[in-house]
Amino acid sequence: MSQEDTNQKPITAAMLAIGDELLSGRTKDKNIGYLADFLTLKGIDLSEVRIVPDEEDRIVEALNALRSRYTYVFTSGGIGPTHDDITADAVAAAFGVPIGHDPRAMTILSDHYARREMEFTDARKRMARLPQGSDLIDNPVSVAPGFRIENVHVMAGVPSIFQAMMDNVGPTLKSGIQIISKSVDCPFGEGTIGGPLTLIQKNHPGTAIGSYPRYDGKVYSTQIVIRSRNEEAIVAAETDVIAMLADLTDLKSKLKTHS
Repeated sequence: MSQEDTNQKPITAAMLAIGDELLSGRTKDKNIGYLADFLTLKGIDLSEVRIVPDEEDRIVEALNALRSRYTYVFTSGGIGPTHDDITADAVAAAFGVPIGHDPRAMTILSDHYARREMEFTDARKRMARLPQGSDLIDNPVSVAPGFRIENVHVMAGVPSIFQAMMDNVGPTLKSGIQIISKSVDCPFGEGTIGGPLTLIQKNHPGTAIGSYPRYDGKVYSTQIVIRSRNEEAIVAAETDVIAMLADLTDLKSKLKTHS
């Protein structure tokens, strides 16, 4: 990896999950984890996730904060045919643009319901209401499209539909440099390694070092994970982590000998 590549500005993203049912616990979110995995493979950092209720002002506030801060924003939920599906209206309000029945979406939906010999009701037509200036996101599962406006991608909350839409969005996204990770098994608990590990992180600012405690029913241990877009930075930090563990092991052995 060249120095130019490692200095490339990271591509960032945020997710805005919308729906009273998420906050009440009636619906368990499955889209956040899927999006995180999807974006990681693209070298895109999912940097923030917010969950807001079906309230237009709350959606507008969150969306405007996120879209100004991150390269991409992905929303889930609230683009269906019922009265509480207000995401499209909120997105239009956030961008300060009109909303209306999009001719492309109207054709897709009217043809779909005609094939099924079902009435294209006013409620179903709501799913064709898009903010002015939107591009469609294809929905191969239930036909009703999502939409994209500037850096905001608006998609359904149903996991199978969200995932299918992401498959169509993926090729349009810029790819970043993928994060590399290295795990080191540590026989000590976090209380023992906290101080020296903090110093190692300070000495290796090009990495992100995390510690994850484990307990097998008898003793505590820790998994140390080093992440970076620069392989040399990971190797350097790993060398210091291994040296730290060796020092702690020696110290433990000496204490045991003198006890």
